[in-house]
Amino acid sequence: MGLLEETIKSIKPQDAEAVKKAWVRIDNLTKPIGSLGELEEIAAKIAGITGKVYNEIHKKDTIIMCADNGVWEEGVSNCEQKSTMTVTNNFTRGITGICTLSKVNNADITVVDIGVKGDFDNSKIIDKKIAYGTKNMAKGPAMTREEAVRAIEAGIEVTDELVKKGYDLFGTGEMGICNTSTSSAVLSVLSKISVETVVGKGAGLTEEQLVNKKNVIKRAIYINNPDRNDPIDVISKVGGFDIAGLCGCFLSAAKNRVPIVIDGFISSAAAICAYRLCEYVRDFMFPSHCSLEPGSIYMMKELKLSPMLNLRMRLGEGTGCPLAFNIIESAIYTINNMATFEEATINKDFYIDIR
Repeated sequence: MGLLEETIKSIKPQDAEAVKKAWVRIDNLTKPIGSLGELEEIAAKIAGITGKVYNEIHKKDTIIMCADNGVWEEGVSNCEQKSTMTVTNNFTRGITGICTLSKVNNADITVVDIGVKGDFDNSKIIDKKIAYGTKNMAKGPAMTREEAVRAIEAGIEVTDELVKKGYDLFGTGEMGICNTSTSSAVLSVLSKISVETVVGKGAGLTEEQLVNKKNVIKRAIYINNPDRNDPIDVISKVGGFDIAGLCGCFLSAAKNRVPIVIDGFISSAAAICAYRLCEYVRDFMFPSHCSLEPGSIYMMKELKLSPMLNLRMRLGEGTGCPLAFNIIESAIYTINNMATFEEATINKDFYIDIR
């Protein structure tokens, strides 16, 4: 049995008894019942992950999967392909969006080369390269099935190692020119929602270029005919190494029973793939924000989850994750330290549950 199969087999659902105990405490805190809204839901969900009512986060990390996409040849992005390599290096310089947001929220980042078109001489980048970018999905499969599995397992391996180092709250980031194209294709296939509905302008396109992007994605789906009931087949035919790697991160987090945050559009595509491989994985996911990409709302519908924030962000890199880390830690701290009705000498009987 390979690492992917072993990981999926070992994933168990949330601890329902711990969730019940958490809600007993939450509903007995000195406040109108349900008045802390999503913070209460987050705290209860964390209890279901750890099996404990009282929790604490020790170390936070956003894993950034970096890879190039062969579909760049089709003109679906205005960015130079070498930008993937440049920005991947810049992550290690501490100068990008995810770097600054991580610093201010006391979180770390892990940079992974899972398929960049070029070689790095940088010890701060983890080498998990499957290939020098995927093939052009508009002409054939983006990768082989074996490569897709290897990429997923690379994500599992990276996350497993970080758990061993004491990290217990994860984020999911990426870098790869044209990865809104691959993510849109993955979403369209898995959800059966039209390309016209889910495809957006990514880093920036004219209306004419957007039409081309949609046509390229339609052609890729038609030529490859991915099986929507097989997430690995979908990834291999119209996905990317970054999506596959992040899929592995979600699976590992669930296996290790630690919470993991979804960033934006690309991370959501990976989350859906992981969810389709094992439905219990959703119990460990926390969506950070609603991306401006038009397909983002459909990503959340597929996952049956709601993002914490709507800040009109569309950068990627994992930038929504440090913001969500802060909210998750706030929820945990509040539930741990807020007084109960009894401790606050307040009569609970006057409160009505209107949830």
